[in-house]
Amino acid sequence: MKTFEELGVAPQIRRAIEEMGYENPMPVQEEVIPYLLAETSDVIALAQTGTGKTAAFGLPVLQKIDTKENVPQALILCPTRELCLQIAGDLADYSKYIDNLRVLPVYGGSSIESQIKALKRGVQIIVATPGRLIDLINRKTVHLDNIRYVVLDEADEMLNMGFTDSIDEILSKVPDTRTMLLFSATMPKEIAKITRKYMDSPKEITIGRKNEGSNNVKHVYYLVHARDKYLALKRIADYYPNIYGIIFCRTRRETQEIADKLIQDGYSADSLHGDLSQQQRDYVMQKFRIKNIQLLVATDVAARGLDVDSLTHVINYGLPDDIESYTHRSGRTGRAGKTGISIGIIHVKEKGKVREIEKIINKKFEIGEIPSGDDICEKQLFNFVDRLEKVKVNEDEIGRLLPAVYRKLDWLEKEDIIKRAVSLEFNRLIDYYRDAAEIESPSERYSSRDDSSYPRRKDRDRQGGNPRQAERGYVRLFINIGRTDNTNPATLMGLVNDYVPGKVAIGRIDIMQNFSFFEVPERDANKVIKGMSNQDNNGRRISIEIAQGGSGGGGSRSRDSRPGSSSRGGSYNRDSRPGGGPRSGGYKGEGGAKKGHRKGGKRS
Repeated sequence: MKTFEELGVAPQIRRAIEEMGYENPMPVQEEVIPYLLAETSDVIALAQTGTGKTAAFGLPVLQKIDTKENVPQALILCPTRELCLQIAGDLADYSKYIDNLRVLPVYGGSSIESQIKALKRGVQIIVATPGRLIDLINRKTVHLDNIRYVVLDEADEMLNMGFTDSIDEILSKVPDTRTMLLFSATMPKEIAKITRKYMDSPKEITIGRKNEGSNNVKHVYYLVHARDKYLALKRIADYYPNIYGIIFCRTRRETQEIADKLIQDGYSADSLHGDLSQQQRDYVMQKFRIKNIQLLVATDVAARGLDVDSLTHVINYGLPDDIESYTHRSGRTGRAGKTGISIGIIHVKEKGKVREIEKIINKKFEIGEIPSGDDICEKQLFNFVDRLEKVKVNEDEIGRLLPAVYRKLDWLEKEDIIKRAVSLEFNRLIDYYRDAAEIESPSERYSSRDDSSYPRRKDRDRQGGNPRQAERGYVRLFINIGRTDNTNPATLMGLVNDYVPGKVAIGRIDIMQNFSFFEVPERDANKVIKGMSNQDNNGRRISIEIAQGGSGGGGSRSRDSRPGSSSRGGSYNRDSRPGGGPRSGGYKGEGGAKKGHRKGGKRS
């Protein structure tokens, strides 16, 4: 392994980074730094978030700045305020012993007047978000005529956030002779367009494979019914008592709801999303950085730029639509040489995404098993014992109180004291999990449906079953979605999981072009109709009813349900879905499974 000295890093910069704890260069630094110091050609560097990219471009750029010229010579563009501040802070630390070198962060949400004053005093390096930089350009308070280096950091994220036009405008203001450095975790087609348009025969440096996930991250998914996702999340959090991670949600509303539920159930959690003011976001992120909260529930956009090296877990509360977003999410753990776990809590309809992600990141997911109550209690207990062993005892502070405590507990044996201490900590948790039902995996239900609970189609035909007649004890239902709605047996079962409370065994499924039939036990028919009627499926309202001749057990259920009929099953309040166990602050029990309709409000 090479040293920073062997890479050609100047002594005053080495002195600063050694004080920061840098010992040996990381792979991306080892590849990029000597090339940038020796060459002036464009570079594309593909590496995961958290692999040391800031130092990879920052150290050589700092070394090539002429401090005698008090004008902007390097421009670093990044997607978010948080990343802007982080990069500027790192560069300031790296250049601690370089006299007269000034770095200015330029971003929205802060006083533009103070940034204008700093520009007038003179800076050599500008770290900017695109929007604020264009504002300053339009005010003619920043001039890019002397820019020699342009760095696009997290370029794929900037494009995802819609900054393509802004980047075009900014790059039109810098000299054609500038050297351009593009750093990205993934290589989507949009990045390729930028490289063709603005870069001249760039050297491509790839750490790992393109879009590949970090080797330090283990990828796991838990397959659950959609209604059990929150219960599964809590069990996973309970199973890892020292978890320190981000839970990614799709929407601001879901983010706020999940955070509120976790807080109500006694977890150390908070939310981060676009409905919060910048002051609230800064406050939450600061609490998370100093580990005042263990779980940060966030949207992808809100979490951009949040740089924390010690995350143990990233939890996907459902997989993102954009597969490359998964690479960014998972790349937030397993950083700085540490290991991490990226978890997906998914339902059946998302299984196909797992395979797509595996191809992109070139990593296999492990199939996780939801921890049982016994597993959780054991894990929590031994974590408590570990903390008890390692606790720092302040003899000076408590020494004067100990004699009275010893006298008070003198009648108890050591074993009794241990039992009581453990019971005091865990009685409610143990009582809860003793009574809590285990979370059923959909795979168990599918195997029973597909193999044992009803004969396969060919077997039934051999047995003389009428294909239009439901299995005995089952009812055949009509639903107004079919192949034109991209419906298949898995998605149909997923809809039942989403909208119908409790377990429902599903028999034969027949998918037609514009509608479908499926069978459910007679006892569950009304519940399925009630739960699914008038629900939304990709913008289309679901209509469901009992098919003509649909009863297989001689029951009285028989209604005309020709395609196009408009029988309704009535409305269904999903908030009435039966919940789980108790909800109480101070311990991590398993709360209700209901889905609320509470709006996510702002919280400071």
